[in-house]
Amino acid sequence: MPTAPRHRRGAAAPASPEAFPAAGPRARRAARAFAAGLAALLLAACAAGPRTKTQPADAGLLARQAERERVLAAHEVWTLQARLGVSDARESGSGSLEWTRRGERFRFAVHAPVTGKTWVLSGDPGHARLEGLREQPVEGDDAAGLLERELGWRVPVAELAYWARGLRAPGAAADVRFRADGLPAEIDQAGWKVEYLDYDASRSPPLPSKVFASRGDTRVRLAIRSWTFE
Repeated sequence: MPTAPRHRRGAAAPASPEAFPAAGPRARRAARAFAAGLAALLLAACAAGPRTKTQPADAGLLARQAERERVLAAHEVWTLQARLGVSDARESGSGSLEWTRRGERFRFAVHAPVTGKTWVLSGDPGHARLEGLREQPVEGDDAAGLLERELGWRVPVAELAYWARGLRAPGAAADVRFRADGLPAEIDQAGWKVEYLDYDASRSPPLPSKVFASRGDTRVRLAIRSWTFE
């Protein structure tokens, strides 16, 4: 995974998939088994489907997208369950994700299937708390920065909350390409390319079921199993 920022002498070293709080032989063996299975889990859960033909945005497609965004943004409480995969040129990690948003507050819980361990990232736009990687929770001002510092995962948590629903994130210009049915096929925003490989057409409006975000060597994949809105 991406190298975490250098820490001052005496500061705690970043955690990693091989460095969970318990440090006994059994924990180390479980962690090594977890690391060995990550790449296979990532490939099995998040394999990309066939690409569809895309078309550039025009006024009509953008108007439909704006209406879709208005409808989905009205649902401030939602939960998705998915397989999450994160990788770069050197390493990869994956797990089962349960992500809940209540307005601006979020809970992003990842369960490692081999070790049975779960870590939870929670907070709001100005504060984040990460539990389950160390003996004590760690905190920071930014969810994405805290996750990268402690685990080495580069995941744009705030923006991904919008991209996972097929929406443009606020605060930055975005280019959108559309499928033949008018749903987003790609969103390019904030240096990330987000591809929508499949949708759940049983929802109204349809919601993404396979999302692939990339920036440089970093890949973030979501294979979404279910959506719940309140």
